[in-house]
Amino acid sequence: MLPRAWSLSWRAVCTALLACAWLAGALAAGEPVAPAWATASGTDAQGAWANLAVAGTTQRFRLISAGTFTMGSSETERAAAVAGAGIQAAWIASEVAHQVTLTRPYWLADSTCTQAMWQAVMGGNPSNFTGDPQRPVEQVSWLDCQRFLEALAARQAAARFRLPSEAEWEYACRAGTTTATYAGDIVYRGQNDGPVLDDIAWYGGNSGVPADLATAIDSSSWSERQHPSDFSATHPVKGKRANAWGLHDMIGNVWTWCSDWYGDYPKGPLSDPLGPATGTDHVCRGGGWAQACWYCRAAERIGNAPGSRWNSLGLRLCADASVAGR
Repeated sequence: MLPRAWSLSWRAVCTALLACAWLAGALAAGEPVAPAWATASGTDAQGAWANLAVAGTTQRFRLISAGTFTMGSSETERAAAVAGAGIQAAWIASEVAHQVTLTRPYWLADSTCTQAMWQAVMGGNPSNFTGDPQRPVEQVSWLDCQRFLEALAARQAAARFRLPSEAEWEYACRAGTTTATYAGDIVYRGQNDGPVLDDIAWYGGNSGVPADLATAIDSSSWSERQHPSDFSATHPVKGKRANAWGLHDMIGNVWTWCSDWYGDYPKGPLSDPLGPATGTDHVCRGGGWAQACWYCRAAERIGNAPGSRWNSLGLRLCADASVAGR
């Protein structure tokens, strides 16, 4: 019989060998590894996560795996928006459904960038709706976002954060779903009344705030609201249910900039599309606190000039994922 001390040592050796075998398997499989910029990381029911900390402010990121999905909207979805919301078909004609494959995983912030994070990096706050640093930063242009990313890179030499591509944004927003929103299709009861949105988004039907918010917008005349209110504004991030991949506010609260120039989708299946080489407007996605129902769909896309700033437009951080064995 082996001495007890030797037996314990042998168990430790076996455990170490098993751990090495698991690590070798992960390396061979090319699995993503925890990013060098993370102050904490782990996994939960929604998958892998990693935290970025800047001057006492933390932003959680979610690992988005590579995959294939149908980008754009179906003819049925577009017809429902035209019939139920009374919009013109030309407004959403560019949402032609097509297959897209993303071949590389990436990290995406689980909320839009907060005023707290923007101020931690930039030292100022351009937002209209202040009073709570957990509200999303807004009134930031695409060019402002580039300056923010440069300043963040100076603080975080281990990574280069960026804006997501339009395809990365929609893939993450859908989280495996094919309906108009990740909670289901929209039943249009009015311009600002789409009940399915209430659980997942701050939009034109439910974004009311108390009158004592000095910069709140008068919304008393907005028609067909799901929850009428005299004043409306953005709300703190993560106040609504996340999608299946743990991402909050993908729809509603504020639109977010994408890296792409705005243009028609190319025909046929695509891999890792980055949009047109040049253009006049950059893509914005997600809808916002003041937008009607049809704007708050996974396929909805608009373009804005790089210098545009408004109180319903912010950003969401993205970063490439390092993959073991590559």
